[in-house]
Amino acid sequence: MSAAGRVEPWRTTGWRWCKFSLVGALGIGVQLGVLALLTATGVQYLLATALAVEATVLHNFAWHQNFTWRDREGSIAGRLARFHMTNGAISIVGNLAVMRLLVGHFGLPAVPANLVSIGLCSLANFLAADRVVFLLGPPREREMPALLAEPLPMEQVIVTEGGSGRRP
Repeated sequence: MSAAGRVEPWRTTGWRWCKFSLVGALGIGVQLGVLALLTATGVQYLLATALAVEATVLHNFAWHQNFTWRDREGSIAGRLARFHMTNGAISIVGNLAVMRLLVGHFGLPAVPANLVSIGLCSLANFLAADRVVFLLGPPREREMPALLAEPLPMEQVIVTEGGSGRRP
């Protein structure tokens, strides 16, 4: 449910999850590529993880703004700020914590450990983006049924046996 009290149908939410996942898959490529590049050049794995996550947050925001939630209106600056405060925080804190555990404690390689980190943060990021960042506002006029959005002149209304009007 959104701040405006509206709820999207499950089918719409499911389709949006698919779009979110597609963007996330592209983001995984960005994140792992940046992480691999930085660690290969000697950057410490936690700093490399933070930088890779930030690059991915910006990448994903651009795609979500223009693809996943393009049907929702709102200020880009406000959305970017909310995206960083939610998805950015979930991603950075979650990735650093899991990476510290998997790489620092268990000795796993950075890239496979990062895949686990990304998976764990995914659902929380979707919910934050859908419910906090890209708010579902009040219905727009174009979403209203045509009969309500465009009143017909009386001479164009056909009265049926039941007394209800319909479009010709």
